[in-house]
Amino acid sequence: MGFDTRILKADEEGIRLAAELLRKGEIVAIPTETVYGLAGNAFSADSARKIYAAKGRPSDNPLIVHIAQLEEVEKLTREFPEIARRCAERFWPGPLTMVLPKSEAVPFEITGGLDTVGIRFPANKAASEVIKAAGSPLAAPSANRSGRPSPTCAMHVFNDLKGRIPLIIDGDGSAVGVESTVISFENETIRLLRPGFVTPDDLREVSDNVIVDDGVLNCVADNARVSSPGMKYRHYSPKAEVIILDGDIKGFEEYIRKNAGKSDCCVVFTGDRLSVENPTMEYGHNSKEQAAMLFSVLRELDKQGFERAYFRCPDKNGVGLAVYNRLLRAASFRVVKL
Repeated sequence: MGFDTRILKADEEGIRLAAELLRKGEIVAIPTETVYGLAGNAFSADSARKIYAAKGRPSDNPLIVHIAQLEEVEKLTREFPEIARRCAERFWPGPLTMVLPKSEAVPFEITGGLDTVGIRFPANKAASEVIKAAGSPLAAPSANRSGRPSPTCAMHVFNDLKGRIPLIIDGDGSAVGVESTVISFENETIRLLRPGFVTPDDLREVSDNVIVDDGVLNCVADNARVSSPGMKYRHYSPKAEVIILDGDIKGFEEYIRKNAGKSDCCVVFTGDRLSVENPTMEYGHNSKEQAAMLFSVLRELDKQGFERAYFRCPDKNGVGLAVYNRLLRAASFRVVKL
């Protein structure tokens, strides 16, 4: 702790310095196409402890390991089944994490004590260059304080982790905006543990058998053992209280008129017409736009000092399932059916 945190562009000098710090056992923030990650050597228990400390993250919440070459999977897992290989061919590099049996080389500090490890091959060029220059796969959860909205730009990271890490690599904004889809395998069945940009329908291109885990839409007990980050604990939360209103815009407006206070904000779809006195924010026309904008909007709520935010419920299909999943956790599962 106590670093003079620097922000450097994802150019040759920035990547060189990031790799140098990582090889020395430090942790640095790097861009990916999903959100910014807080990276450390995936084979180092000490790096894992530094990541948990900087984030204030519970140590039983597993970290996802990022690779830059498919061959690196062999160092990380003792089994790479055929169905996982098909998923890799279809979705890697990209926003998909696969949970596989871990190798002995991966310390339990990385996996939250589990005998499995989540592995992802990011599509972001800067992330790939940092991993290659560091000479090792990198464990990298989202680069935010635990429980806060995930960061989609370098300044989000700086605001959360200033003084706690030495370096942030600025690769501009994250194109996807929500964390990767996380899956595990049961023979030829794919289990969706955390929704993301790779949707259940996308996964059905690889296997007809896709199961959405109960933890995607329901609260998981804090003492439960989970294979994926984002399944338990309060996540993605601004200081403002978040409440999801599930219904059409007319019902949304009626509810706001009856229930909203003066320090409350409405967050609706871009293009929605809302005739209320409360301030209004928008978070996209469709699910992909909402995924890209969600965490920035959650952070803006705190910047403007709102006490409460009423969100119009997103579509629960496709990428919308990922947006809804994140909002559920930001709202501590407070949903009002209109």
